[in-house]
Amino acid sequence: MGVVTRTLADTQHAFDGVAGGYDRSNAANPILCAMRARVHRTLATLVPAGAHLLDLGCGPGTDAAHLAAQGYRVTAIDWSPAMVEEAARRVRVAGVADRVDVQHVGIHEIDRLERMDAPFDAAYSNFGPLNCVVDLHAAARSIADCLKPGGLLIASVIGRICPWEIALYVTRGEFARAAIRFRRGVVPVPLEGRTVWTRYFNPREFERIFADAGLTRVSLRALGLFVPPPYLQAFADRHPSFVAGLQRAEDRYGAWPLLRSCGDHFLVVLRKA
Repeated sequence: MGVVTRTLADTQHAFDGVAGGYDRSNAANPILCAMRARVHRTLATLVPAGAHLLDLGCGPGTDAAHLAAQGYRVTAIDWSPAMVEEAARRVRVAGVADRVDVQHVGIHEIDRLERMDAPFDAAYSNFGPLNCVVDLHAAARSIADCLKPGGLLIASVIGRICPWEIALYVTRGEFARAAIRFRRGVVPVPLEGRTVWTRYFNPREFERIFADAGLTRVSLRALGLFVPPPYLQAFADRHPSFVAGLQRAEDRYGAWPLLRSCGDHFLVVLRKA
Protein backbone atom coordinates (compact mmCIF):
# COMPACT_ATOMS: atom_id res chain seq x y z
CA MET A 1 0.00 0.00 0.00
CA GLY A 2 1.45 3.38 -1.02
CA VAL A 3 1.93 6.22 1.46
CA VAL A 4 -0.92 8.29 0.02
CA THR A 5 -3.28 5.30 -0.04
CA ARG A 6 -2.41 4.37 3.55
CA THR A 7 -2.83 7.95 4.73
CA LEU A 8 -6.28 8.20 3.14
CA ALA A 9 -7.31 4.78 4.44
CA ASP A 10 -6.19 5.52 8.01
CA THR A 11 -8.04 8.84 8.09
CA GLN A 12 -11.19 7.31 6.62
CA HIS A 13 -11.06 4.46 9.14
CA ALA A 14 -10.61 6.89 12.04
CA PHE A 15 -13.65 8.97 11.15
CA ASP A 16 -15.73 5.89 10.39
CA GLY A 17 -15.00 4.75 13.93
CA VAL A 18 -16.32 7.90 15.62
CA ALA A 19 -19.17 8.76 13.24
CA GLY A 20 -21.97 7.41 15.43
CA GLY A 21 -21.30 9.74 18.35
CA TYR A 22 -19.54 12.61 16.61
CA ASP A 23 -22.45 15.03 16.47
CA ARG A 24 -23.48 14.34 20.06
CA SER A 25 -19.99 14.98 21.38
CA ASN A 26 -19.75 18.19 19.34
CA ALA A 27 -23.15 19.45 20.49
CA ALA A 28 -22.16 18.82 24.11
CA ASN A 29 -19.06 21.02 23.78
CA PRO A 30 -19.93 24.74 24.19
CA ILE A 31 -16.49 25.89 23.03
CA LEU A 32 -16.83 24.02 19.76
CA CYS A 33 -20.43 25.23 19.37
CA ALA A 34 -19.27 28.84 19.75
CA MET A 35 -16.64 28.30 17.06
CA ARG A 36 -19.24 26.77 14.77
CA ALA A 37 -21.59 29.70 15.37
CA ARG A 38 -18.87 32.15 14.28
CA VAL A 39 -18.46 30.25 11.01
CA HIS A 40 -22.23 30.26 10.42
CA ARG A 41 -22.45 34.00 11.10
CA THR A 42 -19.62 34.68 8.67
CA LEU A 43 -21.28 32.62 5.94
CA ALA A 44 -24.70 34.17 6.51
CA THR A 45 -23.19 37.67 6.31
CA LEU A 46 -21.46 37.02 2.99
CA VAL A 47 -23.68 34.54 1.15
CA PRO A 48 -27.44 35.15 0.66
CA ALA A 49 -29.97 32.47 1.52
CA GLY A 50 -30.94 30.43 -1.51
CA ALA A 51 -27.35 30.09 -2.66
CA HIS A 52 -25.93 26.67 -3.58
CA LEU A 53 -23.16 25.65 -1.17
CA LEU A 54 -20.54 22.91 -1.32
CA ASP A 55 -19.79 21.40 2.11
CA LEU A 56 -16.20 20.11 2.00
CA GLY A 57 -15.90 17.37 4.60
CA CYS A 58 -19.46 17.44 5.94
CA GLY A 59 -18.92 14.92 8.74
CA PRO A 60 -22.25 13.96 10.34
CA GLY A 61 -24.09 16.74 8.50
CA THR A 62 -24.38 19.24 11.34
CA ASP A 63 -23.55 22.29 9.22
CA ALA A 64 -25.44 21.05 6.16
CA ALA A 65 -28.66 20.50 8.13
CA HIS A 66 -28.39 23.90 9.83
CA LEU A 67 -27.68 25.82 6.64
CA ALA A 68 -30.40 24.03 4.69
CA ALA A 69 -32.85 25.06 7.41
CA GLN A 70 -31.70 28.65 6.84
CA GLY A 71 -32.68 28.44 3.17
CA TYR A 72 -29.47 27.33 1.45
CA ARG A 73 -29.09 24.42 -0.97
CA VAL A 74 -26.16 22.21 0.04
CA THR A 75 -24.13 19.54 -1.68
CA ALA A 76 -22.33 17.78 1.18
CA ILE A 77 -19.36 15.47 0.61
CA ASP A 78 -17.17 13.39 2.89
CA TRP A 79 -14.50 10.70 2.51
CA SER A 80 -15.89 8.64 5.41
CA PRO A 81 -18.82 6.42 4.35
CA ALA A 82 -20.02 6.20 7.97
CA MET A 83 -20.08 10.01 8.21
CA VAL A 84 -22.01 10.15 4.93
CA GLU A 85 -24.62 7.77 6.37
CA GLU A 86 -24.91 9.93 9.49
CA ALA A 87 -25.25 13.10 7.40
CA ALA A 88 -27.96 11.57 5.20
CA ARG A 89 -29.85 10.44 8.29
CA ARG A 90 -29.51 13.84 9.96
CA VAL A 91 -30.89 15.82 7.03
CA ARG A 92 -33.83 13.40 6.75
CA VAL A 93 -34.65 13.79 10.45
CA ALA A 94 -34.29 17.57 10.14
CA GLY A 95 -36.75 17.59 7.24
CA VAL A 96 -34.30 19.22 4.81
CA ALA A 97 -33.37 16.24 2.63
CA ASP A 98 -34.87 18.02 -0.36
CA ARG A 99 -32.28 20.79 0.06
CA VAL A 100 -29.20 18.65 0.82
CA ASP A 101 -27.47 16.21 -1.55
CA VAL A 102 -25.05 14.03 0.46
CA GLN A 103 -22.38 12.21 -1.54
CA HIS A 104 -19.56 9.84 -0.60
CA VAL A 105 -16.82 11.85 -2.29
CA GLY A 106 -13.50 12.90 -0.78
CA ILE A 107 -12.21 16.44 -1.09
CA HIS A 108 -9.32 14.97 -3.11
CA GLU A 109 -11.79 13.59 -5.69
CA ILE A 110 -14.24 16.46 -6.20
CA ASP A 111 -14.21 15.73 -9.92
CA ARG A 112 -16.42 12.72 -9.10
CA LEU A 113 -19.29 14.95 -7.95
CA GLU A 114 -22.62 13.93 -9.46
CA ARG A 115 -25.52 16.14 -10.49
CA MET A 116 -23.53 19.36 -10.29
CA ASP A 117 -25.71 21.27 -12.73
CA ALA A 118 -23.94 24.60 -12.17
CA PRO A 119 -20.90 25.95 -10.30
CA PHE A 120 -21.41 26.65 -6.60
CA ASP A 121 -22.01 30.10 -5.14
CA ALA A 122 -19.75 29.25 -2.21
CA ALA A 123 -17.92 26.38 -0.55
CA TYR A 124 -17.23 25.94 3.14
CA SER A 125 -15.15 23.59 5.26
CA ASN A 126 -15.51 23.51 9.03
CA PHE A 127 -13.08 22.26 11.69
CA GLY A 128 -10.19 21.17 9.54
CA PRO A 129 -11.18 18.75 6.75
CA LEU A 130 -8.82 20.65 4.45
CA ASN A 131 -5.99 19.83 6.88
CA CYS A 132 -6.53 16.16 6.05
CA VAL A 133 -6.16 16.48 2.27
CA VAL A 134 -2.94 14.87 1.09
CA ASP A 135 -2.42 17.15 -1.94
CA LEU A 136 -4.08 20.45 -1.10
CA HIS A 137 -2.62 22.17 -4.18
CA ALA A 138 -4.57 19.83 -6.47
CA ALA A 139 -7.68 20.08 -4.30
CA ALA A 140 -7.48 23.88 -4.34
CA ARG A 141 -7.60 23.90 -8.13
CA SER A 142 -10.61 21.55 -8.12
CA ILE A 143 -12.40 23.67 -5.51
CA ALA A 144 -11.76 26.81 -7.57
CA ASP A 145 -13.15 25.08 -10.65
CA CYS A 146 -16.36 24.32 -8.73
CA LEU A 147 -16.99 27.96 -7.82
CA LYS A 148 -18.69 30.64 -9.85
CA PRO A 149 -16.63 33.75 -10.64
CA GLY A 150 -16.72 35.76 -7.43
CA GLY A 151 -17.62 32.65 -5.43
CA LEU A 152 -16.34 32.26 -1.89
CA LEU A 153 -14.48 29.62 0.09
CA ILE A 154 -15.11 29.90 3.84
CA ALA A 155 -12.76 27.61 5.75
CA SER A 156 -12.03 26.88 9.39
CA VAL A 157 -8.47 25.54 9.30
CA ILE A 158 -6.35 24.03 12.08
CA GLY A 159 -3.49 26.46 12.64
CA ARG A 160 0.11 26.15 13.73
CA ILE A 161 0.20 28.50 16.72
CA CYS A 162 -2.25 27.56 19.46
CA PRO A 163 -1.08 29.38 22.63
CA TRP A 164 -3.21 27.26 24.95
CA GLU A 165 -1.87 24.02 23.51
CA ILE A 166 1.74 25.15 23.64
CA ALA A 167 1.37 26.28 27.26
CA LEU A 168 -0.43 23.08 28.28
CA TYR A 169 2.19 20.69 26.96
CA VAL A 170 5.22 22.81 27.91
CA THR A 171 4.04 22.93 31.53
CA ARG A 172 3.69 19.14 31.42
CA GLY A 173 7.21 18.80 30.03
CA GLU A 174 5.87 17.26 26.80
CA PHE A 175 7.94 19.43 24.49
CA ALA A 176 7.60 17.24 21.39
CA ARG A 177 3.82 17.33 21.74
CA ALA A 178 3.91 21.10 22.24
CA ALA A 179 5.79 21.46 18.95
CA ILE A 180 3.76 19.02 16.85
CA ARG A 181 1.94 21.73 14.89
CA PHE A 182 5.23 23.16 13.67
CA ARG A 183 6.20 19.94 11.88
CA ARG A 184 6.15 19.94 8.08
CA GLY A 185 4.18 17.46 6.06
CA VAL A 186 1.42 15.22 7.35
CA VAL A 187 1.45 14.30 11.03
CA PRO A 188 -0.27 11.29 12.67
CA VAL A 189 -2.85 12.56 15.17
CA PRO A 190 -4.63 10.02 17.40
CA LEU A 191 -8.42 9.83 17.39
CA GLU A 192 -9.87 7.28 19.81
CA GLY A 193 -7.21 4.69 19.07
CA ARG A 194 -7.04 5.39 15.36
CA THR A 195 -4.97 7.82 13.27
CA VAL A 196 -5.95 10.96 11.41
CA TRP A 197 -3.17 12.22 9.16
CA THR A 198 -3.12 16.01 9.51
CA ARG A 199 -1.16 18.85 7.94
CA TYR A 200 -1.00 22.10 9.91
CA PHE A 201 -0.97 25.52 8.24
CA ASN A 202 -0.46 29.12 9.11
CA PRO A 203 -2.74 31.49 7.19
CA ARG A 204 0.02 32.62 4.83
CA GLU A 205 0.83 29.04 3.78
CA PHE A 206 -2.82 28.22 3.27
CA GLU A 207 -3.60 31.39 1.32
CA ARG A 208 -0.58 30.90 -0.94
CA ILE A 209 -1.88 27.48 -2.01
CA PHE A 210 -5.28 28.89 -2.92
CA ALA A 211 -3.80 32.02 -4.51
CA ASP A 212 -2.16 29.71 -7.04
CA ALA A 213 -5.67 28.45 -7.83
CA GLY A 214 -7.04 31.99 -8.28
CA LEU A 215 -8.55 32.71 -4.85
CA THR A 216 -7.57 35.70 -2.72
CA ARG A 217 -8.32 36.65 0.85
CA VAL A 218 -11.46 38.57 1.84
CA SER A 219 -11.09 38.23 5.61
CA LEU A 220 -9.19 36.37 8.31
CA ARG A 221 -9.76 35.88 12.02
CA ALA A 222 -8.61 33.58 14.81
CA LEU A 223 -10.78 30.84 16.30
CA GLY A 224 -9.66 29.56 19.69
CA LEU A 225 -7.03 32.22 20.38
CA PHE A 226 -8.02 33.51 23.82
CA VAL A 227 -10.57 30.75 24.37
CA PRO A 228 -9.11 27.32 25.17
CA PRO A 229 -9.41 24.65 22.47
CA PRO A 230 -12.44 22.34 22.58
CA TYR A 231 -10.52 19.46 24.20
CA LEU A 232 -10.11 21.67 27.31
CA GLN A 233 -13.86 21.91 27.85
CA ALA A 234 -13.48 20.46 31.38
CA PHE A 235 -11.38 23.51 32.29
CA ALA A 236 -13.98 25.80 30.72
CA ASP A 237 -16.75 24.12 32.72
CA ARG A 238 -14.90 24.92 35.95
CA HIS A 239 -14.36 28.58 34.97
CA PRO A 240 -17.44 29.69 32.99
CA SER A 241 -17.21 33.41 33.78
CA PHE A 242 -13.53 33.52 32.85
CA VAL A 243 -14.13 31.73 29.56
CA ALA A 244 -17.12 33.95 28.76
CA GLY A 245 -14.82 36.95 29.12
CA LEU A 246 -12.30 35.28 26.82
CA GLN A 247 -15.07 34.72 24.25
CA ARG A 248 -15.86 38.43 24.30
CA ALA A 249 -12.17 39.29 23.90
CA GLU A 250 -11.90 36.92 20.97
CA ASP A 251 -14.90 38.50 19.26
CA ARG A 252 -13.34 41.93 19.72
CA TYR A 253 -9.70 41.25 18.93
CA GLY A 254 -9.63 37.99 16.95
CA ALA A 255 -9.40 39.74 13.57
CA TRP A 256 -6.51 42.04 14.56
CA PRO A 257 -3.27 41.71 12.56
CA LEU A 258 -0.80 39.27 14.15
CA LEU A 259 -3.48 37.91 16.51
CA ARG A 260 -5.58 36.60 13.62
CA SER A 261 -2.76 34.28 12.56
CA CYS A 262 -2.86 32.40 15.86
CA GLY A 263 -5.37 30.18 17.62
CA ASP A 264 -6.53 26.58 17.56
CA HIS A 265 -8.08 27.33 14.15
CA PHE A 266 -8.21 30.32 11.86
CA LEU A 267 -11.27 31.29 9.84
CA VAL A 268 -10.39 32.51 6.36
CA VAL A 269 -12.65 33.72 3.57
CA LEU A 270 -11.26 33.58 0.02
CA ARG A 271 -12.84 34.82 -3.20
CA LYS A 272 -12.45 33.49 -6.73
CA ALA A 273 -11.50 36.19 -9.19
